[in-house]
Amino acid sequence: MQPFSYAKVTSKETAIATVEQDKTAAFIAGGTDLLGLMKDGVQTANILIDINSLPLADIEFEGNSIRIGAISRMSDVASHPQIQKCYPVISQALLQSASPQLRNMATVGGNLLQRVRCGYFRDPVFPCNKRTPGIGCSAIIGYNRTHAIFGASEHCIAVHPSDLAVALAALDAVICIQGAEKIRRISIHDFYLLPGETPAKETLLQPGELIVAIEVLDFAHKSYYLKVRDRASYEFALVSVAVALDVEQDMIKSARIAFGGVAPKPWRARDAEEFLKGKATNEGIFTAAAEAAVKEAKPQTDNEFKIELVKRALVRALSVVVERL
Repeated sequence: MQPFSYAKVTSKETAIATVEQDKTAAFIAGGTDLLGLMKDGVQTANILIDINSLPLADIEFEGNSIRIGAISRMSDVASHPQIQKCYPVISQALLQSASPQLRNMATVGGNLLQRVRCGYFRDPVFPCNKRTPGIGCSAIIGYNRTHAIFGASEHCIAVHPSDLAVALAALDAVICIQGAEKIRRISIHDFYLLPGETPAKETLLQPGELIVAIEVLDFAHKSYYLKVRDRASYEFALVSVAVALDVEQDMIKSARIAFGGVAPKPWRARDAEEFLKGKATNEGIFTAAAEAAVKEAKPQTDNEFKIELVKRALVRALSVVVERL
């Protein structure tokens, strides 16, 4: 592991200025992903800027909206009574992430920025376009059971690992970012980038910019997060789905659906959402919506099974939400 310096800051301005001016610097809060990447030689930083003393851990409700500070610990957000009541999909996604020990350390901002879990990316022995653009994607010709069936490119087929990001995508969340000169509010759908020809660029964050909060503007009482994985705990999703429904008299007024474990970013199922509008809440309708959700899927050599898994996960998630109405 490369030696590094450490500095603790007490103001956002100092933290942002330091990282903006020194391209070898990086923010650290929980450090549950960053330190592992540094130990593996995948990511380097000459100086780590500790932001744990910044006032970014509040969870604030106002009307039908919520603002979650970026260094709020995952466990605190998951156990917050109002989040469990008004945004169950957020709590459920967090509780199915990592282990209790990691959730006590990890922050929501760091969770959204965690790097892909592709084994080829995390082992410097293998060529990877995310680490070194232009040298190739080992996963495309390698073992790609856990990789993308949506949104991939010939340069990268890795999937985004965050459970929380999938839940927030189904809620149309907004990411609040502060830089040296301005604060930006970016839709989560725009915040994450597809790999295209530049897989090393994963988000719209600019050097020195810091995620300060996540905002959700409407309650989502009728929401649910389902995660399908190889084992029951401490495992990343093969397929996950976050669903938020607006139902009136057994008719679906609107639906928001996002998938995880299947794309380089949380994957919004717009076709399925459109199909569900004005439809009755029954399994036949849910099955047809699931077919609409996968019509653009392009599986890799080893992961065609994910298409069927996506369909079954969506039908189950929609059924659970309706049962709990």
